[in-house]
Amino acid sequence: MGAWKQFLASDIIVNPFVVNKGFTFTPGTSSGQFAYLGYTSSVSGEIINSDAVGINRFLGVNTNYYTNLTLTGQLTSSLSGSVPAYLADFVQYNQGLVYNSIKQLYYTNFLSSSTGDIVEQPVLVPGFNSSGDVLIGEIQSPLYDNFLQSTLVPTRFWPTASGAEIGIISIPSKLFGEYIVPTSFRLTSGSFSLIDDGEGNVLLENTTFNFGNIIYPHGIIILTNSASYINGGGGGSITASAGYGISLYGSGVYGLGAGVTTIPGIVGFITGSVTCSFSSSLTIYEAQYKCTLRESEFNATLNPSAQKSGSLLTVNSSSFYQRGDGTLSNNVTGSYFSPYVTTVGLYDEAQNLLAVGKLAQPLPTSPTTDTTILINIDK
Repeated sequence: MGAWKQFLASDIIVNPFVVNKGFTFTPGTSSGQFAYLGYTSSVSGEIINSDAVGINRFLGVNTNYYTNLTLTGQLTSSLSGSVPAYLADFVQYNQGLVYNSIKQLYYTNFLSSSTGDIVEQPVLVPGFNSSGDVLIGEIQSPLYDNFLQSTLVPTRFWPTASGAEIGIISIPSKLFGEYIVPTSFRLTSGSFSLIDDGEGNVLLENTTFNFGNIIYPHGIIILTNSASYINGGGGGSITASAGYGISLYGSGVYGLGAGVTTIPGIVGFITGSVTCSFSSSLTIYEAQYKCTLRESEFNATLNPSAQKSGSLLTVNSSSFYQRGDGTLSNNVTGSYFSPYVTTVGLYDEAQNLLAVGKLAQPLPTSPTTDTTILINIDK
């Protein structure tokens, strides 16, 4: 009987499973910065303290980025040491470049239609004729890849007027993992909150007003205020009357109360004091090792103390202990003797110990049936 047993391919199973964790960040300073490096999460109280971890907010403006050099970004070196100097160099960008970058990545198919522009373009059909692959025909299809997250018809509005503003909230992958869990995002300013509907839209809570979009696998929240029919546009605040002339019947704004209600606009959510919460998602792989002891295996102990004693060997007047030949002592050879398993070790091909599994209580081996021990290791 050997001390090791080789695993078969059928004895090892790798199972992926997704784990989620919620985060809530409140304002970091009176000037509106929040969730910066070293900030404390209110969920479990731990310190987020790894390199370049910080939720940043940007204001993009449709302007000439060659002449307008205004920078945007809430994470700056003015946080009194909370953000290291090397990080501060990378958290502010030109407002015009932010506007154009977001348009290129996510909205180039939605400049004239909130549900997407379909254009005709030729396609390459391999092996269409003997002369080689050629471009033939024209089909109706999107011209750009704007990171659509499902087969549902998207709703994306993009402001194109001169000086139009957009808001960007950038959550680093070190916080959201593989993607933000749908329906978990919430951005609160005062008594108003923006939430995601699970389909990539950011709505004013309890209304149908679309304030923008969320790109779950990128950790990007884009505020475009497509609810532009409300008075106030995309400025620091939006005003909505409780009368029939402005409010929409059946929407949450209709019941906001008499008089004029102030709703934060894009600037209010980007530069104001806000609270942000979301859930992260990460896939963990668990390896399960099936250790099967046959009825004829591991039924004798390998403990040296259970073996017959060795003898003293004298060489040149020096005595050395010589181990026995592995023969078990008489008291452990009876039919009633059954060893117990307390520890399972996993080894590589060179018999290097890689992992040790301790059983909760000693497990007797059976001389009549197989015994199976399952070891789970999270990777």
